[in-house]
Amino acid sequence: MSAPSPAARSASIGQNPPLPTPTQPHINGVTTGGGSMATSGVSAGGVMSGGGGGGGGMSQQNLNQIVIDYLAKKGYTKTEAMLRAESSQTAVPETAAPPAMTGGTPRYRAAYEGTKKWIDDTLDIYKPELKRILWPLFVHSYLQLVAELYPTESRAFFEQYKQDFRPEHEVDIRGLERISLPEHLNDDNVGKLYRDNKYRVVLSNFAFVHLMQYLEASADQGGKLLIDLLEKRCNIRHVDRAADDRFSFASLLQRGKEVQDMPAEDEGIPGHNPGNSIITDDPTQGNNLVKLRLGRLPLDKDLEADVRGDLEDMDTAQPALAGQDSLVETLEMNIKQEPDDEFPSRTELAYPPSTARDVAMEVQKIRENRDRFKIEARTGGIGPGISVCMFTFHNTYDSITCLDFSGDNELVAAGTSESYIRVWSLDGKPISTDNDDNSSTIPSASHRLIGHSGPVYAVSFAPSSAAPSAADIRPSTKWLLSSSADSTIRLWNLDIFQQIVVYKGHIGPVWDVEWGPFGHYFVSGGHDKTARIWSTDKIRHLRLLAGHDDGVDVVAFHRNSAYVFTASSDRTVRMWGLTNGNAVRMFTGHTSAITALCCSPNGKILASADENGWICLWDLALGRLIKNMRGHGKGGVWSLSFSVESTVLVSGGADCTVRVWDVHGPAKEVGKGVGVGVGVGIGVGGEAGKVDGAAGSSTSGAGTSTAVAASVGGVVSGAAGPKKKGKEQGVSADQISAFPTKKSPVYKVKFTNMNLVVAGGAYLP
Repeated sequence: MSAPSPAARSASIGQNPPLPTPTQPHINGVTTGGGSMATSGVSAGGVMSGGGGGGGGMSQQNLNQIVIDYLAKKGYTKTEAMLRAESSQTAVPETAAPPAMTGGTPRYRAAYEGTKKWIDDTLDIYKPELKRILWPLFVHSYLQLVAELYPTESRAFFEQYKQDFRPEHEVDIRGLERISLPEHLNDDNVGKLYRDNKYRVVLSNFAFVHLMQYLEASADQGGKLLIDLLEKRCNIRHVDRAADDRFSFASLLQRGKEVQDMPAEDEGIPGHNPGNSIITDDPTQGNNLVKLRLGRLPLDKDLEADVRGDLEDMDTAQPALAGQDSLVETLEMNIKQEPDDEFPSRTELAYPPSTARDVAMEVQKIRENRDRFKIEARTGGIGPGISVCMFTFHNTYDSITCLDFSGDNELVAAGTSESYIRVWSLDGKPISTDNDDNSSTIPSASHRLIGHSGPVYAVSFAPSSAAPSAADIRPSTKWLLSSSADSTIRLWNLDIFQQIVVYKGHIGPVWDVEWGPFGHYFVSGGHDKTARIWSTDKIRHLRLLAGHDDGVDVVAFHRNSAYVFTASSDRTVRMWGLTNGNAVRMFTGHTSAITALCCSPNGKILASADENGWICLWDLALGRLIKNMRGHGKGGVWSLSFSVESTVLVSGGADCTVRVWDVHGPAKEVGKGVGVGVGVGIGVGGEAGKVDGAAGSSTSGAGTSTAVAASVGGVVSGAAGPKKKGKEQGVSADQISAFPTKKSPVYKVKFTNMNLVVAGGAYLP
């Protein structure tokens, strides 16, 4: 399999360079080193030397304060800390050493290191829980060393262990790095947050007892210090393992002992979600989550009036059936926002004025929304019956790298490793173009788009709708975007099947490109670790989104077009504002490269999938993981799509299956075991028409040997039945059904506006 999966792209998690160590800075003739400082008249110990004896009445404390103030003014915080520590030791009378001291330094570092090693060696049934305690122990051990004026020891401790927590707590680590003096604990938002609030941790009774037994047994080796931290700085709530399903043995087996699979909803500081938000410029918010506007984008007033008028005419010409809403009533339900939803304004997003084609598209969306196949969640433990129409491409010789279906369900486009794109009609009928010469052109069911000079990694159709039968203007597909290894994005006109614009800006391959939900804007991600937001009326990008530590492999739009999502080989997903390019969310938890993203139509849930076959659902408003779902084999989940109601998710990938998932979770009576039985029935439909010649032919014209036939198979789910032994091991209970193909990796799955599922892949014997 060539390129749908970015698995082959090397992944390296970037690391911040270490902070400079305070070794002999030169300050306007003042040289410091080894923890002391000397000037012409003042030494670090506060002892006067010759040549500067003008201030005979000045005390040692005043002299030290002058030097400390000078260092603070110049920004030499580490030297200031050393001098402050040395001054305090000479000025303050000796007191009894605190418990668990060696060489005068508290043994937080040794105690933490011993606890970490003990957790690594403990039983697997306790390890996922106990590893969650390491973060608060790390933070408060570091802050305690800073508070007790041990700058060298605190910095060494922080640098040694910060990388263990960077994937999940990167934002907080950046804040903690700035803390080096006791004064910073009250000035820094992150330090003050952790010192003023207790960190909540949920442990099962057995894990809690297991931990306390170890700490008490190692009291002389620093265990008592950690017990004091847990008592003063943490709020540990221990629950009965049998009473909480999250800590049950069955749940542990289902999660596979991965630390990030532990539920984190009860953990942390109230109102603060470490690792899932970006520090805002608003001082009143600190490091709390940025509030998002996830509501639907309202219609332009002029557009709404035109749409309403057309729908009223349709209702008059063809009244709604008994028990069916009228088209105008459906429009009212669609534009009505939920009470708690905030939504962006069209003025802020700066869309161009609406056209007659926009009116036709909105009218058709309302018709499809009313007449769609409605999908509800599980009823009585039984999932909804979903069918999948699979388009299989033969004789491709593993050259297809990406697929996309048009919104009007008329076309499918495939990018190839041979640097061109081929567009087929889904019904096999010849495609007419505006530049056809009837005297010399043979009607064809496909067209090639030639222009790229490297493998094509992504194709994306502009938003469109199936044309109403009585419409004067067809809102069908007109534009196609593609991205390639040649560092360019190209815009193609499908009326004439010609290249219109070449967008340049990325350095290196452009891995993905996607249109916004209303056209006009699109987003791209590339090997240069950046994503870019573009508009069709400008040749250069509007926003440069930088922040990932590795290449941006997958991009997606929020359904109201106010936000975009990017996923990288650094195993993180980031959410950005369209208008300002600011990062507003960061989601961590994947353990391998992320291969697919999709936002739900209601705008509240993000689905992401990786090359290990895991699918994660994220709550956008709260910035946290809802749940993990497992069923796909390794190799990558290459495509995700939500139903119109946002209650069902479909996925397809390298394991040659299409799988259907319950977004809101299984019924309780179903979710008691691991690997719920899935009944699968496959009905093969007839061919929808020949593409590029006879089915199975190995020629596609112009000397090429790419996908030459598309066969349509109707895939339907049968009644729920028992699971065969040895099959579908480790499948989570959220899976509703699974449809295997005949050796055809699934490159693309898509819910249509009518809630029908189409999928595409290439047969690879």
